[in-house]
Amino acid sequence: MERFTTSDGVAIAYHRFAASGPAVGGRPPVVLQHGFAANTDVNWVAPGVVAALTAAGRDVVAVDARGHGRSDAPHDPALYGEARMSRDLVELFDHLGLASLDLVGYSMGAIISVITAAAEPRVRRMVIGGIGGAVADFDGTPLRHLDRSAITAALEADDVATVTDPGARAFRRFADSTGADRLALAAQMRSAHHAAIPLGDITAPTVLLVGDADPLANGAERLVAAIPGAALRVLHGDHLSVLGDPAFAPAVVDFLAG
Repeated sequence: MERFTTSDGVAIAYHRFAASGPAVGGRPPVVLQHGFAANTDVNWVAPGVVAALTAAGRDVVAVDARGHGRSDAPHDPALYGEARMSRDLVELFDHLGLASLDLVGYSMGAIISVITAAAEPRVRRMVIGGIGGAVADFDGTPLRHLDRSAITAALEADDVATVTDPGARAFRRFADSTGADRLALAAQMRSAHHAAIPLGDITAPTVLLVGDADPLANGAERLVAAIPGAALRVLHGDHLSVLGDPAFAPAVVDFLAG
């Protein structure tokens, strides 16, 4: 694990994994960005995504978003938002001297990834997952499938037993299971992205991977239609379990082999 300091003074942790299989000539590193309340280990190491990529001859850089994993976790909402996290990625690209890269993002990390790819020509190919039509429908209002105020309250509650909203309770329990800083996550939830993203500006070939039982990926077809040339692949699982679908990691590796 290494860290670098961003332009606003927040230290971001990143993890480098060297290729273990035969080197693939001409292919850039793969950068992985995890989802809300998760981290590199939860989204990428445990499901076998990192192992599949390195076995395929790819070098991997996995980022712990601010407020997550081993990165700094301030509690000021002004220091959060997916647009700020996208800037962190771009600054990491600069820090590592990357001229080209493949980008993989899941859930919150997928939103960070599309914001990045819409403005960053260094993204060669992109895999996103766990998001759907609501991202294409951003119109200045919060995502309709999430009660952000309930989730924020659940994260800030002293006792999870006092949380009555089932969806918010699920987010809180997941955060507790990953050992996350709940107040940092609440700060991110207060600042979560809700502005239109210029999806039509994305030039990187893109595939969207979604679970067939994931309500957060509803309307995936609308999102794919908004990204030029994007493709959709439906796997088995809900928002959390689809990462463990045996087809998920190979789908990432195969698409990035193009």
